[in-house]
Amino acid sequence: MREAQQKGEELHPIEVAVTCKNGSIRFVMMTGAIVSNRVVAIFSDITKRRQVEQDLKCSYRQLQETFISTVNALASTVEMKDPYTAGHQRWTTQLACAIAREMGLSSQQIEGIRMAGLIHDIGKINIPAEILSKPGRLSDVQYQMVKVHPQVGCDILREIKFPWPVAEIVLQHHERFDGSGYPEGLSGNAIIREARILAVADVVEAMASHRPYRVAHGIEQAIEEISENRGTLFDPDVVDACLTVFDKGFQFD
Repeated sequence: MREAQQKGEELHPIEVAVTCKNGSIRFVMMTGAIVSNRVVAIFSDITKRRQVEQDLKCSYRQLQETFISTVNALASTVEMKDPYTAGHQRWTTQLACAIAREMGLSSQQIEGIRMAGLIHDIGKINIPAEILSKPGRLSDVQYQMVKVHPQVGCDILREIKFPWPVAEIVLQHHERFDGSGYPEGLSGNAIIREARILAVADVVEAMASHRPYRVAHGIEQAIEEISENRGTLFDPDVVDACLTVFDKGFQFD
């Protein structure tokens, strides 16, 4: 205050709640400056602005809840067709979010990964159940049908106005760092970082878990797989973060 008085600087704005005679509460902002040993202050009623801010926060929370409900409904749809997808999507999401946190992604980016992870295999609703649960090796034709699921998932999700690039993450989660993935053969930074993270988490969880066509390989073999393909199939930074996450004791719930 004394330094501001000497320099004639403006005072920092202060918001206060004022109780009126009728018992209602108004929010007031005080701004001002000290000039010639006097305080020149302006009081502004910001009650309406505060109410608008509260309404916006409430609307945002409701929108978030709507997105979550939508994602859960979509996840349930594919899980009813393929029981193995239920745990896979959930566990892949857990690992992907842990990797993203380790890499220092923002809370918004992590939330986008979480939403995409929970429904990254939604496109499998287009694949016949007998193929999804086939105990043996898929034929070339059947494998080509499976490879379409990222595009189908993207087409489904593109119509939903998520505040995150969910459709793009789902589309790219089978792309590979060296361009050998599908459906578009993207490579390097042409694959968005969220999808590169989900790709690693997807492979680790899939290898560690049982599938109709093979027994579980386990976490150690899954870690060995991504380590051997660091910088080729998988983003080296993502692989390093994944290894760190497991070194710190990560476990699937």
